[in-house]
Amino acid sequence: MIGQDIIEQFNGKNFDHLYVVYNEFKSVLQQHVVVEQLLPIDPLEGPAEEERGENLVPPSGAYLYEPDESELLERLLPKHFEVQAFRVLLESAAAEQAARMTAMDGATRNAGELIKKVTLFYNKTRQAAITKELMDIVGGAEALK
Repeated sequence: MIGQDIIEQFNGKNFDHLYVVYNEFKSVLQQHVVVEQLLPIDPLEGPAEEERGENLVPPSGAYLYEPDESELLERLLPKHFEVQAFRVLLESAAAEQAARMTAMDGATRNAGELIKKVTLFYNKTRQAAITKELMDIVGGAEALK
Protein backbone atom coordinates (compact mmCIF):
# COMPACT_ATOMS: atom_id res chain seq x y z
CA MET A 1 0.00 0.00 0.00
CA ILE A 2 2.85 2.37 0.81
CA GLY A 3 4.53 1.63 -2.52
CA GLN A 4 1.33 2.17 -4.49
CA ASP A 5 0.67 5.47 -2.72
CA ILE A 6 4.21 6.70 -3.42
CA ILE A 7 3.96 5.68 -7.09
CA GLU A 8 0.66 7.57 -7.42
CA GLN A 9 2.24 10.65 -5.83
CA PHE A 10 5.26 10.37 -8.15
CA ASN A 11 3.09 9.92 -11.24
CA GLY A 12 0.99 12.89 -10.08
CA LYS A 13 4.20 14.99 -10.18
CA ASN A 14 4.03 15.75 -6.44
CA PHE A 15 7.80 15.17 -6.27
CA ASP A 16 10.64 14.56 -8.72
CA HIS A 17 12.94 12.24 -6.79
CA LEU A 18 12.54 9.84 -3.90
CA TYR A 19 15.53 9.13 -1.70
CA VAL A 20 15.42 6.79 1.26
CA VAL A 21 17.78 6.82 4.20
CA TYR A 22 17.96 3.57 6.12
CA ASN A 23 20.25 1.30 8.12
CA GLU A 24 21.59 -1.50 5.99
CA PHE A 25 22.15 -4.74 7.90
CA LYS A 26 25.69 -6.04 7.40
CA SER A 27 26.09 -8.19 10.51
CA VAL A 28 24.86 -8.27 14.09
CA LEU A 29 27.61 -5.87 15.09
CA GLN A 30 27.67 -3.74 11.97
CA GLN A 31 25.04 -1.63 10.22
CA HIS A 32 25.60 1.12 7.67
CA VAL A 33 23.50 4.18 6.99
CA VAL A 34 22.60 4.20 3.29
CA VAL A 35 21.09 6.95 1.15
CA GLU A 36 19.53 5.44 -1.96
CA GLN A 37 17.47 6.90 -4.80
CA LEU A 38 14.36 4.81 -5.45
CA LEU A 39 12.52 7.07 -7.89
CA PRO A 40 13.00 7.71 -10.74
CA ILE A 41 14.43 4.26 -11.37
CA ASP A 42 17.93 4.45 -12.79
CA PRO A 43 18.10 2.21 -15.90
CA LEU A 44 21.90 1.96 -15.60
CA GLU A 45 21.79 0.73 -12.01
CA GLY A 46 23.80 -2.40 -11.38
CA PRO A 47 27.35 -3.53 -12.06
CA ALA A 48 29.62 -1.18 -13.93
CA GLU A 49 30.25 -1.95 -17.57
CA GLU A 50 33.76 -3.23 -16.89
CA GLU A 51 32.43 -5.49 -14.11
CA ARG A 52 29.82 -7.04 -16.42
CA GLY A 53 32.50 -8.13 -18.83
CA GLU A 54 33.21 -7.21 -22.39
CA ASN A 55 32.00 -10.54 -23.76
CA LEU A 56 28.40 -9.48 -23.29
CA VAL A 57 27.43 -8.19 -26.71
CA PRO A 58 23.72 -7.79 -27.31
CA PRO A 59 22.48 -10.13 -30.02
CA SER A 60 21.50 -8.60 -33.29
CA GLY A 61 17.82 -8.07 -33.88
CA ALA A 62 15.07 -6.87 -31.59
CA TYR A 63 13.42 -8.87 -28.87
CA LEU A 64 9.79 -9.78 -29.15
CA TYR A 65 7.83 -9.03 -25.99
CA GLU A 66 4.48 -10.46 -25.07
CA PRO A 67 2.68 -8.23 -24.01
CA ASP A 68 4.33 -5.27 -25.72
CA GLU A 69 7.23 -3.39 -24.10
CA SER A 70 5.24 -0.45 -22.76
CA GLU A 71 2.59 -2.63 -21.12
CA LEU A 72 5.29 -4.87 -19.67
CA LEU A 73 7.11 -1.88 -18.18
CA GLU A 74 3.85 -0.44 -16.83
CA ARG A 75 3.38 -3.67 -14.87
CA LEU A 76 6.97 -4.42 -13.88
CA LEU A 77 8.30 -1.01 -12.82
CA PRO A 78 5.73 -0.48 -10.05
CA LYS A 79 6.38 -4.04 -8.81
CA HIS A 80 10.12 -3.39 -8.89
CA PHE A 81 9.66 -0.23 -6.83
CA GLU A 82 7.38 -2.03 -4.34
CA VAL A 83 9.94 -4.80 -3.89
CA GLN A 84 12.76 -2.26 -3.40
CA ALA A 85 10.69 -0.33 -0.84
CA PHE A 86 9.90 -3.56 1.00
CA ARG A 87 13.60 -4.52 0.92
CA VAL A 88 14.48 -1.17 2.52
CA LEU A 89 11.93 -1.77 5.28
CA LEU A 90 13.26 -5.29 5.90
CA GLU A 91 16.90 -4.13 5.96
CA SER A 92 16.04 -1.39 8.43
CA ALA A 93 14.04 -3.76 10.66
CA ALA A 94 16.85 -6.33 10.65
CA ALA A 95 19.41 -3.66 11.51
CA GLU A 96 17.20 -2.40 14.35
CA GLN A 97 16.78 -5.88 15.80
CA ALA A 98 20.53 -6.51 15.56
CA ALA A 99 21.26 -3.22 17.34
CA ARG A 100 18.75 -4.11 20.07
CA MET A 101 20.28 -7.56 20.44
CA THR A 102 23.78 -6.10 20.75
CA ALA A 103 22.59 -3.50 23.28
CA MET A 104 20.81 -6.13 25.37
CA ASP A 105 23.88 -8.37 25.29
CA GLY A 106 26.00 -5.49 26.59
CA ALA A 107 23.44 -4.65 29.26
CA THR A 108 23.27 -8.29 30.38
CA ARG A 109 27.05 -8.50 30.58
CA ASN A 110 27.24 -5.24 32.58
CA ALA A 111 24.48 -6.40 34.94
CA GLY A 112 26.37 -9.65 35.55
CA GLU A 113 29.53 -7.75 36.42
CA LEU A 114 27.56 -5.45 38.73
CA ILE A 115 25.97 -8.44 40.50
CA LYS A 116 29.44 -9.94 41.06
CA LYS A 117 30.74 -6.64 42.52
CA VAL A 118 27.73 -6.20 44.83
CA THR A 119 27.93 -9.85 46.00
CA LEU A 120 31.63 -9.45 46.75
CA PHE A 121 30.93 -6.22 48.68
CA TYR A 122 28.17 -7.87 50.77
CA ASN A 123 30.34 -10.94 51.44
CA LYS A 124 33.24 -8.76 52.63
CA THR A 125 30.87 -6.71 54.84
CA ARG A 126 29.34 -9.88 56.32
CA GLN A 127 32.79 -11.38 56.89
CA ALA A 128 33.95 -8.20 58.63
CA ALA A 129 30.90 -8.28 60.93
CA ILE A 130 31.54 -11.94 61.81
CA THR A 131 35.23 -11.22 62.48
CA LYS A 132 34.28 -8.29 64.74
CA GLU A 133 31.87 -10.47 66.74
CA LEU A 134 34.54 -13.17 67.12
CA MET A 135 37.04 -10.58 68.30
CA ASP A 136 34.50 -9.31 70.88
CA ILE A 137 33.91 -12.89 72.11
CA VAL A 138 37.65 -13.63 72.34
CA GLY A 139 38.27 -10.29 74.07
CA GLY A 140 35.47 -10.98 76.59
CA ALA A 141 36.80 -14.51 77.30
CA GLU A 142 40.31 -13.16 77.92
CA ALA A 143 38.91 -10.50 80.25
CA LEU A 144 37.30 -13.22 82.38
CA LYS A 145 40.61 -15.05 82.88
